[in-house]
Amino acid sequence: MAKTVPSGSWPTCRKSGPSGSRLTSQRRSRRRSKPRLPARRPRSNPKPSPPAAASAALPRHRSPPARRRTTLDWLFTFPQIDPAHLLSVKRFIDGSLKALTRSYGTAIEDFFYPLQRVLIFFEKMMTGAPWLVVIAVMAGFAWLASRRWQVAVGVIVTLAMIGLLGLWKDAMTTISLVFTATIFSIAIGIPLGIAMNRYSRVGKAMQAILDVMQTMPPFVYLIPVVMLLGIGRVPGFIAVVIYSVPPIIRLTDLGIRLVDKEVLEAADAFGCSSSQKLWKVQMPLAIPTIMAGINQTIMMALGMVVIASMIGVQGLGLNVLQAIANQYFTQGIFSGFAIVGIAIIFDRTSQAYGNRLQKHRGASHD
Repeated sequence: MAKTVPSGSWPTCRKSGPSGSRLTSQRRSRRRSKPRLPARRPRSNPKPSPPAAASAALPRHRSPPARRRTTLDWLFTFPQIDPAHLLSVKRFIDGSLKALTRSYGTAIEDFFYPLQRVLIFFEKMMTGAPWLVVIAVMAGFAWLASRRWQVAVGVIVTLAMIGLLGLWKDAMTTISLVFTATIFSIAIGIPLGIAMNRYSRVGKAMQAILDVMQTMPPFVYLIPVVMLLGIGRVPGFIAVVIYSVPPIIRLTDLGIRLVDKEVLEAADAFGCSSSQKLWKVQMPLAIPTIMAGINQTIMMALGMVVIASMIGVQGLGLNVLQAIANQYFTQGIFSGFAIVGIAIIFDRTSQAYGNRLQKHRGASHD
């Protein structure tokens, strides 16, 4: 009777004895004697894919041949200083300025501290005063300067529109800065204009300096004041004054030069000294021209306030800068309208005062 194998188990067949061991040794010898094939190596030049083959078939791009040097190369290549020497000069200048600011920075800040207090005083006076008082005072000044009620009404309407647009505080900050910068520009410009007229050497030197100042881009004025004073209210104010002072200097000199020679001869005939002739004859007759210079100074100061906002000056210029940076179209338009309105107020008031003085002088001479 055959034995049944349980499910899940299989019998193992082993050949015992000499025949089984002999068969195993023969199999091992066959495996050892069987030659092994060498491992496949990757092809050095595989068959390129169709796009690669197409690109390989195209001609390779060759760089253009170098231009041969000729005797006329100096006409096409401008001579310049050795870049290494130029870099050393730049490093020397930058290092000197940094050493200057590190050594005397505190002294420079202390020197301009009174100016900072003056600016803060005028700004607080304009922003802290009641709006009715500010409008009444500015309209009163406009009427006194022009003696025309139309100018005063224009001032009232313009300031009211600025307030309705929500720009009252920023507008007062800008007006205080422009007003203070105009006062400083007049205090600096009129004496320099008189010196240009009275001394020929000073006139020649100032003429060259003013030519450079008026042809220089406004952004360049920000570089020296920022390097010396950093960012803030005072550096921006100094940049505004430097940018706006040339017109008052030039037109003061021009107004004195335009005085009629017959009037000067009459003053000499009456025995006037040079100082009497200047302050009692030349300066009164030059006032209309000087007022034109003051008008231009105000306009240039107002234009520079927007640029000076890049170095920390508050006011409408900062609103314009933020509108440009963040693409706030409406904010930029409203701030621009406010700046134009302030410019119209200053322009009409100063121009009307100059015209009234000119008519008064003409009537007195007649």
